[in-house]
Amino acid sequence: MLQGIRILEVEGLGPGPFAAMTLADLGAEVICVHRPNTPRTPGRTPGMPESSLLDRGKRSITLDLKDPADAGTFLKLAKNAHGLIEGFRPGVMERLGLGPEDCHAVNPGLVYGRMTGWGQDSPLAHAAGHDLNYISLSGALWYASAPGDVPLTPATLVGDIGGGAMYLVAGMLAGILKAQSSGAGCVVDAAIYDGSAHMMNLLMSIRQAGNFGVTRGANLLDGPHWSRTYACADGGYVSVQCLEPKFYAVFLEKLGLSEDADFQQQFENTVWPALTGRLAGIFASQPRDHWAALFEGSDACVAPVLNPEEAQAHAMNARGTWVEEQGMLQAAPAPRFSGQPEWTPPEIPHRGQHSEEILAKLDRE
Repeated sequence: MLQGIRILEVEGLGPGPFAAMTLADLGAEVICVHRPNTPRTPGRTPGMPESSLLDRGKRSITLDLKDPADAGTFLKLAKNAHGLIEGFRPGVMERLGLGPEDCHAVNPGLVYGRMTGWGQDSPLAHAAGHDLNYISLSGALWYASAPGDVPLTPATLVGDIGGGAMYLVAGMLAGILKAQSSGAGCVVDAAIYDGSAHMMNLLMSIRQAGNFGVTRGANLLDGPHWSRTYACADGGYVSVQCLEPKFYAVFLEKLGLSEDADFQQQFENTVWPALTGRLAGIFASQPRDHWAALFEGSDACVAPVLNPEEAQAHAMNARGTWVEEQGMLQAAPAPRFSGQPEWTPPEIPHRGQHSEEILAKLDRE
């Protein structure tokens, strides 16, 4: 879908590489500028591999951006790119002589994507932080977890990926479309703080309707017995979220509770805690797969909680969502497009694998 689009990526961690991988999944040519293959720099996160799943489908060149000659090569690459992605703290690329003004001087139509936690211009712009910190301050963490539990979300998904990488992808695509019609590039300031707050607007619309307040565990989606996760006899879990009355009725019928007067009060919040306790006892009486089989294919809105390996083995994976390639479990690109060839996992390059090829092509351009 993005054939003919070239993205230049500066090696980073987390949401920036994920955004670039997503653009590569969509067909863009992505050139990742990796640091030279030297012993790891002190202070970098331990345990990160020299080749990463997030580099799939990209080409790799090694450049030392502190070296004037390599910085010059970087600018030559930027001259022929539609977009650029970097994830340093504000000011780092400028000090290297590779900031937006430097790059726009050689390529006015370049879309310069900047991925940070706090944004380019904010009271915390130069402070360190991570996924959990950004979504804590943005408000996106507030409703996570059950009442009485400490707020906790799936690692990286709400902040780094949802509020960060995906907003950067949307911004890059919008900027590229604008540049194609106007010839003028732009700077995309993608802050995880902003994106995770923006994702709250669906809940804000529910609050506007009077169905969602500030108190955790007392709202339409985080308080009812029919909107939570339950532990099963074998230590597994099932999720329940049958919001609509017609789906709730199926849920009760499957459990033999259709005639129970208490369970008939679906939206009466005073009975939610007691009914949650009753359901907890019911689900704890059988293993997870018993409940999965009971509810499978119904409109009760109940599903087992699977780990990625179990998801790969589940019947839903007939879509080929989870695949294993090069001994690595990975998810296929999303969304899907008609008229496109079937996806197969592309090569994951090692650091600097395409340096000579990229430089030779650059000399010809």
